[in-house]
Amino acid sequence: MSPSSDSHTTSRVIRWQDGQRSELVDTLAVEEPLEIRLGYRDPRKGRTHRSVAITMRTPGDDLALALGFLFNESILDRYAAIQTIEQSADNVVRVELHDTAVFDPLRLERNFYVTSSCGVCGKSSLESLSTAGFVALTDDGFRIPLALLQELPAQLATQQELFRLTGGNHATALFHGNGQITRVTEDVGRHNAMDKLVGHCLQDNLLPLAQHGILVSGRASFELMQKTLAARCPLLVAIGAPSSLAVELAQEYNLTLVGFLNRNRCNIYNGGFRLTE
Repeated sequence: MSPSSDSHTTSRVIRWQDGQRSELVDTLAVEEPLEIRLGYRDPRKGRTHRSVAITMRTPGDDLALALGFLFNESILDRYAAIQTIEQSADNVVRVELHDTAVFDPLRLERNFYVTSSCGVCGKSSLESLSTAGFVALTDDGFRIPLALLQELPAQLATQQELFRLTGGNHATALFHGNGQITRVTEDVGRHNAMDKLVGHCLQDNLLPLAQHGILVSGRASFELMQKTLAARCPLLVAIGAPSSLAVELAQEYNLTLVGFLNRNRCNIYNGGFRLTE
């Protein structure tokens, strides 16, 4: 699928290469703010509307981004809870929940400002996952051969249309145990790309992702592990390195975590029983 026209732009640049100066047009990934606004019934105040988050993102898949963010923050648990969802021209997504939708309003007490580089800053403890109701994964029988896993980076590269244009986007991919990638999302923020993927899965009624794996084009951070856990996905594979807290989360919650994946090697940090030779 070709990237949307508002996801990239151009800029004239001066290139210095091998001692030679030249002028050319470069293609850039767009980074713009998106506000997510939520409407819901407050037992004390009645119908209430409030801004939940402002995230710096690449335009495209904005509705899925909003859905994935709300799901991963335990504000939304199913697509059927939504009455309407729409996007206005001023970079705002409005999500209206049914009056019967139930969630913890304390989840809204924190104003989220999400950067494209680090996600929601400050959420960095395993204890916060326990208080949000996360529990360890059980073994649902998901298995994938290592040989198929090592073919994923090459398969992903052929589907990173926006990265091919700009060189400036992260990608997140959903794949089956047969090694086939079924969806790819891209964004300047790795956490946004993950939210977009989870949002699409929510719309398509694929959650929980007990029989899938997720591949990320960069490193595996704590936040990406948390979003993988929220989707109840047993396997996160990173082409880059994991962080120490990502490894701790994988160990605590029985997730399989793989890093430094390429055609020739990978590091298995936890949950190797889901990978077959």
